[in-house]
Amino acid sequence: MSHSESYDIAVVGAGHAGCEAALAAARLGMKTVMFTVSVDSIALMPCNPNIGGTSKGHLVRELDALGGEMGRNIDKTFLQSKMLNASKGPAVHSLRAQADKQAYTREMRRTLENTPNLSIRQAEVAHIDTADGRVCGVRTVSGAVYECRAVILCTGTYLKARCIYGDVETHTGPNGLMAANHLSEALRELGITLMRFKTGTPARVDGRTLDYDKMEEQFGDVPIVPFSFDTDPGSIQREQVSCWLTYTNQATHDIIRANLDRSPLFSGVIEGTGPRYCPSIEDKVVRFSDKDRHQLFLEPEGAYTNEMYIGGMSSSLPEDVQEAMIHTVPGMEHAHIVRNAYAIEYDLIDPRQLRPTLEFRKIRGLYGAGQINGSSGYEEAAVQGLMAGINAARSLKGMESVVLDRSQAYIGVLIDDLVTKENHEPYRMMTSRAEYRLLLRQDNADLRLTDIGHEIGLISDERYERFCRKRELIEAEIERVNHSYVGLRPEVQELLESFGSTPLVSGIALCELIRRPELGYEKLAPIDKGRPDLPADVREQVEISVKYDGYIKRQMIQVEQFKKLESRRLPEDIDYSRVLSLRKEATQKLELYRPVSIGQASRISGVSPADISMLLVYLEKYEKESQNRHEQD
Repeated sequence: MSHSESYDIAVVGAGHAGCEAALAAARLGMKTVMFTVSVDSIALMPCNPNIGGTSKGHLVRELDALGGEMGRNIDKTFLQSKMLNASKGPAVHSLRAQADKQAYTREMRRTLENTPNLSIRQAEVAHIDTADGRVCGVRTVSGAVYECRAVILCTGTYLKARCIYGDVETHTGPNGLMAANHLSEALRELGITLMRFKTGTPARVDGRTLDYDKMEEQFGDVPIVPFSFDTDPGSIQREQVSCWLTYTNQATHDIIRANLDRSPLFSGVIEGTGPRYCPSIEDKVVRFSDKDRHQLFLEPEGAYTNEMYIGGMSSSLPEDVQEAMIHTVPGMEHAHIVRNAYAIEYDLIDPRQLRPTLEFRKIRGLYGAGQINGSSGYEEAAVQGLMAGINAARSLKGMESVVLDRSQAYIGVLIDDLVTKENHEPYRMMTSRAEYRLLLRQDNADLRLTDIGHEIGLISDERYERFCRKRELIEAEIERVNHSYVGLRPEVQELLESFGSTPLVSGIALCELIRRPELGYEKLAPIDKGRPDLPADVREQVEISVKYDGYIKRQMIQVEQFKKLESRRLPEDIDYSRVLSLRKEATQKLELYRPVSIGQASRISGVSPADISMLLVYLEKYEKESQNRHEQD
């Protein structure tokens, strides 16, 4: 007789999506089981050894503000931290931290193992059981049955995974771990459409065999800014490990070009579509043939290993070619390869089958999160896991789902893009994808989302009280600088002159001086007599809010227009074939995606502004008829 257990929620996979999904579900009171092909691969970083980066740092900050774990975990285990794009405007500032891979995995596993309501099980899930269009359990390869009311698929790159470099092909998951070979067919049996993508990872080299004198040293920031709003900045100011920058050259490119016929990427052996924004080195050399060099970052894999990750040199070339090209790079002439670079192919679902809640439209209680949805990156996976975990738990409690829109969070942009747009390659978050990025900054993620996190139940009352105090301080200080005036005192004119700013001819509000490009809140401290002693994060918000006030107000008006379209809900039973003058392509796309609002419909490729106008006309008529029927009843 087969083994049987009963849970509320089963999470399939223990990568970054699986960890956040399981933690959110368990913390919201759901009896949760998380499956993994190997307990040693919990929160594994099979590729780059870092968290955050351009736009990805925004996602981690948002996840933290909602009550997720990734930000807290990297704050405990980072080797180096840096705010990227610091010389540019605040909308594109992005925090990035080098991780100690083993420490990150170990710390996340400790958190999971000590979370009430959460069990971990090393087993491969082979089948999803359903009844009447709803999930009722999962079955493992051994035949064990786990009854549950919701399932969250977080399978990463493991489904029918195949790792390739040169002529070498292994049917394994990342880092040689066991692939999940049974679930793909079970999903097809449920009527789920699958696709196939490819991603890759660079070689790792022995740090003792590198010549760092030929590279540029890259230092971390001082002071260090934490990822989590819950982390005390003073507690993480510590010595940091350096990274190193070097470049490919013509000799490198010549070796790659001479061996393209041996690359499985170009010979047709690799069938899956790769990521356009994180291409392999052979892809870069072919596509950017005018460039005579490409940046490479040498990044430590951990504090207790000599392994170095070659960022920017992802490849699937044969072993001898990898060695030859690496040895042409300054500082790596004698580098010893510890692990070869490889490409990995895997199955995923077409994410257009999902609702904005990440639940499958045709199977109630079944959710998808992370790379199974066609995204790439640890951070993109983590936020989807969090949202799927929240929505699965709330659904089982009979509560309303949480769907963040494009004006609220990068998380909203990411999920909306996945479920409404055709993605022919792994989706990577970028600041350019967010229309309202001046409002969706990494520095104000807590101000945007902590209220929601507290309402959901993932932000504690104690943390929420600290947040409310911070918000009050910000609002009070903005009010003060808006109504404080500076007169024609000699020290004022001297300070303005020192920054090359136009002298005053009459008194002026402090906020007007802050808005001058050459000045700012911090620079005016010597002449601001009534300034209170405020924490750094409060001062930062005052500076940005006052300095960019005009731009922020303009974007808020745009958001109001956006909200009007989002609030126009589309009936679930709408028959698009009955909408007059709707083009055939639009009808087909709307039937396929079943958008929840006019706003979401407007973002579907193949649906034009004219189609939206026709839809609005139909909606007016539909709503009037519905109202008349209701009054007659």
